[in-house]
Amino acid sequence: MSQSAVSRAPVKTAGVAERERPGLGRRTAEAAEKSWRPLALLVVCFAAWWVVAATEMVEAYLVPSPGATLDVILDKPDYLWQHSWVTTYETLIGLVIAVAVGILSAVLMVASTTVEKTLYPVLLFAQVVPKIAIAPLFVVWLGFGIAPKILIAVLIAFFPVVISMVTGLKAVDPEMLQLSATMGARPWQTFLKIRFPASLPHLFSGLKVAVTLAVTGAVVGEFVGADEGLGYVILQANGNLDTPMLFAGLLVMSLIGVVLFALVEIAEKLLLPWHASRRDQGATTTY
Repeated sequence: MSQSAVSRAPVKTAGVAERERPGLGRRTAEAAEKSWRPLALLVVCFAAWWVVAATEMVEAYLVPSPGATLDVILDKPDYLWQHSWVTTYETLIGLVIAVAVGILSAVLMVASTTVEKTLYPVLLFAQVVPKIAIAPLFVVWLGFGIAPKILIAVLIAFFPVVISMVTGLKAVDPEMLQLSATMGARPWQTFLKIRFPASLPHLFSGLKVAVTLAVTGAVVGEFVGADEGLGYVILQANGNLDTPMLFAGLLVMSLIGVVLFALVEIAEKLLLPWHASRRDQGATTTY
């Protein structure tokens, strides 16, 4: 056998059997298996909503029917799209700022015990303060523009990012750190090659929480003072007793959160294929 043929031959490890990669049909079946339960629950919820509205168990001006809500969405798509885009933009900007500041704060806290003891109590205090209570202050300080909404989104999304990142940076195997020091790695090399990659699963767990909270933060900011965004739509509908529009705004807001959560899930799957939670089709031991 030639040397090139030997080099192309797969290397097998004793005691490990490599599973065959699933085909498209199998992946589709697995996706259907994972998704049918939540879809069934959604169908049940919408059916219950329809029954409550159809039987007039609750007055129509309090709980509109699914059909009335859908009619509002179909009749005013441009109106809802315009305000949805504003809320989405505020959410994304707030999330990006929260992630950047959260990661930097976590790195500083892990690198310095003094910084951690100084900063952590302040972060905890800032987290327990109700954001809806201080939102009017941001409007007074920053005006009625987009800045207060982004700031509230940052404050709400920041805490899960920094806490998950600190946990991930501290969860690194000490033997790996000792090995890198023995090999002569510099601190920044250890961070880039060991600490940061090992913290990514924890970071993505925090991002999944933060991305949904950022939507809430943007809408809360719009409740306080705004002339656009889904928070403004909901407030206007509430003031006019337009419950179909109110429910439509809530559904669109929920849809934005679900889509952003799904995007974080996809990013995690693409960036962390090596993590144990993603190796459901990988090698399996035969011992």
